[in-house]
Amino acid sequence: MGLFGSKENMEDLMYNAMSLMEKNQPKGAITLFNKVLNQDSKNTQALLNKGLALNQIKKYSDAVTCFDKLLEINPKDAQALNNIGIAMAEMKNIQGASECYDKAIEADPKNAASYFNKGVLLDKLQECEEALEFLDKAITVDPKKHNAMFYKGIVLGKMKKHEEALNCFENVHRKSPSHMDAFFHVGIELAELDKHEKAIEIFDQILAKHKDNINIIYAKSRSKAALGAYPESLELLKHAITKNPKTIREWAKKEKIFTQLHNNDKFRALVKL
Repeated sequence: MGLFGSKENMEDLMYNAMSLMEKNQPKGAITLFNKVLNQDSKNTQALLNKGLALNQIKKYSDAVTCFDKLLEINPKDAQALNNIGIAMAEMKNIQGASECYDKAIEADPKNAASYFNKGVLLDKLQECEEALEFLDKAITVDPKKHNAMFYKGIVLGKMKKHEEALNCFENVHRKSPSHMDAFFHVGIELAELDKHEKAIEIFDQILAKHKDNINIIYAKSRSKAALGAYPESLELLKHAITKNPKTIREWAKKEKIFTQLHNNDKFRALVKL
């Protein structure tokens, strides 16, 4: 009777802990995972999810300890290796992170997350071509997930390959119409291709639902300036500056599109040029 009660209690603890994870309450979940692990120190589900929760609250060293315990149980645990890589990357151990992602891929060549994370790491190292190779592998392994295709668009945008970037973002938005970041980046890439009217149509659609989003307001201001609609551009820029003065002023001062307004008194006053 006592043994059955203990097992049932562990199941309840795990259920409640996972519910807290779903509600984005990692600290509460960790407390419950610890209670499970006090009864069963090799409970792989508890170890994995405790590690994920620790990563979430930025306790990366403690997370690595959890994942290491999983590797003691199974040295080829691809999820554990991948998540150690994430923790190491956050701790700026780039070499260690890269090696962990490689080991995770070797352990499970169908682990899309490891290809994705390696691609992101390479992008941050400004190794864009290699980053694209790993992102493409992530897309091939798990085409239903949108994160690799979206990030591929980001990398291509950095490389000034705007037609290809646009294709990525349109692909993501077509498959997932609620993916507003992808839709926004469709507008950004259209603007990069000097298709400002189409870009503004997209920004307006997003602003209809997210009227105070400064990124979109600023992007629309840029496109209005590019079209020579200076009064509208400056009104939008003023609105964005009221929301986040420091950031928007820094962006506007560096923005090539706004160069033509550098002699405009209102622009100079707004950005404190």
